[in-house]
Amino acid sequence: MTLQHLLRRRQPLAFEDYGYDVRQFRLPHDGLVEYAQWGHPYDIPKQILQDAIDGLRQFISPGDFVIDIGAHSGDTTVPMALAAGASGCTLAIEPNPHVYKVLAANAALNATKTNIVPRCCAATQEDGDFVFHYSDASFCNGGFKSQQRWRLYRRKHPLTIRGKNLSRMLHGDFADWVPKLTYIKVDAEGYDRAILASILPILRDRRPVVRTEVFRKLLATERYALFDLLAGLGYHVHKLAADAEPIGELLTRRDMTREKHFDVLAIPT
Repeated sequence: MTLQHLLRRRQPLAFEDYGYDVRQFRLPHDGLVEYAQWGHPYDIPKQILQDAIDGLRQFISPGDFVIDIGAHSGDTTVPMALAAGASGCTLAIEPNPHVYKVLAANAALNATKTNIVPRCCAATQEDGDFVFHYSDASFCNGGFKSQQRWRLYRRKHPLTIRGKNLSRMLHGDFADWVPKLTYIKVDAEGYDRAILASILPILRDRRPVVRTEVFRKLLATERYALFDLLAGLGYHVHKLAADAEPIGELLTRRDMTREKHFDVLAIPT
């Protein structure tokens, strides 16, 4: 992050519904890839890198079904979709309607190379309307404050979003794709374990690779619960490493409190 970007993030903003600019990346193996960059001043400019796509190809093959939960504008969605190819299906879930417009734009780009199905909702235990809280009036980053036992400070801006039960969505709208599920990414600001718990039968049956976040404000008990869920399913829990070689060190339960904020990569044994 540049100094200019850090200074921008400290400045309070009035609400504005920002648009996007389409950027182009010429990659060594995947060729020309287009990406819609959100114009929100707090959103860090994204890069689509060949190493990230190649790293995902260790787990994702053309024709696979992959899921990006908490997709934001699509910077993780697009590499996943390039790995799965146009013959596969990438479900991208983002609850924030303001950034979802950018995600939908990215879903429409690269149509000969990807098949992205965007959904504007949150993965919640039950269907309904929920209030998320964001750190700025234009809703760049936020989460489900009411589900956490710690305070999300500076998140003073509420936004009502639509929540849907992920298991019912998958069995209802993606039933033909679920047997091909190989990879799930979850980035839900501390709500990750609850989302994974809501699809336990699918995880047991399909055993996809799972990338998930250990959010910086998670209590130790919640970190251990996340590890126990994954280990109980027969996964080896690794720290997410570099793009090209994503499988990092093997973690123990105790390691879940060693660092404040990191991602884990759970590999089925």
